[in-house]
Amino acid sequence: MAPHLLANRKEDGAEETPPPPGGADADGAPDQPPASGDGTQPPRNPWAPEAPPPPRRTPGIEEIFRQTRNGGPRKEGGDKPGGNGGGGPKIPTPPDLRQLLHLPPRHNGKSWWPIIIGSALVLGGLLSSAHQLGLHEQGVVTTFGQYTRTLQPGFNLTLPWPFQDVAVKDVTTIKQLSVPNGEAENLMLTSDQSLVNISYVVRWSIRDLKLYSFQLKDPEGTVTEVAEAAMRATIAEVKLGDVMGGSASAEVGAHVQQRMQALLDAYHAGVLIQGVDLKKADPPGKVNEAFQKVQAAQQDRSRYIQQARGYAQQTIARAEGEAAAFDRVYTQYKAAPEVTRRRMYYETMDRVLSQNDKVILPNGPTTYLPLPELRRRAEQPPEAAGPLPPQMGGNQ
Repeated sequence: MAPHLLANRKEDGAEETPPPPGGADADGAPDQPPASGDGTQPPRNPWAPEAPPPPRRTPGIEEIFRQTRNGGPRKEGGDKPGGNGGGGPKIPTPPDLRQLLHLPPRHNGKSWWPIIIGSALVLGGLLSSAHQLGLHEQGVVTTFGQYTRTLQPGFNLTLPWPFQDVAVKDVTTIKQLSVPNGEAENLMLTSDQSLVNISYVVRWSIRDLKLYSFQLKDPEGTVTEVAEAAMRATIAEVKLGDVMGGSASAEVGAHVQQRMQALLDAYHAGVLIQGVDLKKADPPGKVNEAFQKVQAAQQDRSRYIQQARGYAQQTIARAEGEAAAFDRVYTQYKAAPEVTRRRMYYETMDRVLSQNDKVILPNGPTTYLPLPELRRRAEQPPEAAGPLPPQMGGNQ
């Protein structure tokens, strides 16, 4: 109903009945205005109440991430970002990188970025051009990968990277290489066809940094292989007893050092071998028990040989002494044969009969004083001595 008609009716004092809610007619049918011919909807009835909002639902986690990837939550049925039509929590849109890197312009209106980038390049060039080397260090300078020169300890200047690059190495510190690495067995064959487990240490340092850096692909691996070859060649010339006894340890180390240095110099490796030390020379683990028995038998053999040599030396010395005494007697015998013969006879009889208790006289038995019996009784205790013989006044 038009507003002016309503106003006239109020003025007449008549009471107007409001239209039913929702724009329904008297029969309860909703008032649906007809659509125009061009397809557009007619204006909404101002007397009809607004439709209730749709029920809110909580968005799922997949929808939240999908909205985040698409630039934030959107309203239902629309493409404008930042809406919250779904009823879920509002997720802030991450800041754009361009906003973070945005700097206010200079006074002349130009950007600061060319100055910042240029300053960073200049600072990087200065830092890559100055090199402070320690007392134990040297540096190899390469220009576009080509060797140029070697830097000595102290402060040095080069062209900035990428024009020149510097590789710094410690050239004076002595490095140690243990062969084998760990507790593994390193069996080698000796000159007497025996196996021995060898463990040793190689001490080496860098002599020429240019050769060390460019001549060999793996200098440390080359040193290990050369040490193994030199040690096997040296052990093959030494007997097992000399290696395990320790008598040839110093000689083995010196020979290995000479062989290694000669071979590395032939390779132009730029490496100096400082020394080789044997740490262990043991039999293989599988035959260790049998080898210990062999070692014990060899030690017994050496002891018996030493005892026999000592006895031989004593016998020879005694025989030489007797021969010298005989020579002296023979000299005296040639000077006075009769006198020497009698003296030798008396000395022999005295030596033979000195332990005899019987006395033999040429004129038959005669009463005599038993001096040997008296001497023996004097050496015995009184209770052990028997009665004296009749010649000494004993009881008859």
